[in-house]
Amino acid sequence: MNSEVWTRRRFSFTLTSALPGFALSASARAAIGARGSEEVSKTEEAIHQEVLLKANRKRVYDALIEAEQFQKATGGAAAEISREVGGAFSLFDGHILGRHIELVPSARIVQAWRSSGWENGKYSIARFELLDEGVGTRIVFEHTGFPKGEAAHLVTGWKENYWNALVRYFSA
Repeated sequence: MNSEVWTRRRFSFTLTSALPGFALSASARAAIGARGSEEVSKTEEAIHQEVLLKANRKRVYDALIEAEQFQKATGGAAAEISREVGGAFSLFDGHILGRHIELVPSARIVQAWRSSGWENGKYSIARFELLDEGVGTRIVFEHTGFPKGEAAHLVTGWKENYWNALVRYFSA
């Protein structure tokens, strides 16, 4: 068996052992800014972004975890997405990889998330909170635990590849 291949049990055990280290400290939460802003923490590598979409929470949730919808929303690059906790996903032709840690339909998605260019075994935590706002949905997004020096690139990537694409998708 290839030592690089992880079973769900091994992945889950490793991830849950590491989760306390991914939690945001009070200083990091304070550093990531006010509602509606996007800022890179100065004390920790953390990203906070928010976006308002013209769609209900179920439609937004489905666009994030259904491969066919995700592909349509983000420009057509290949996506494979499990709909189960512990299930794997591969996005943007395999450039983004990971597993779902928590799935609360129409409310929250928490993922162990990584770029294919990162060192093997290095995962960050991406957390999507879906909140009702008027007739739309506000995504409150937190990304922590990624390699130092990646923040500026990730801020741009989330905005261009996810948020702008979803705004266009739900505005059409």
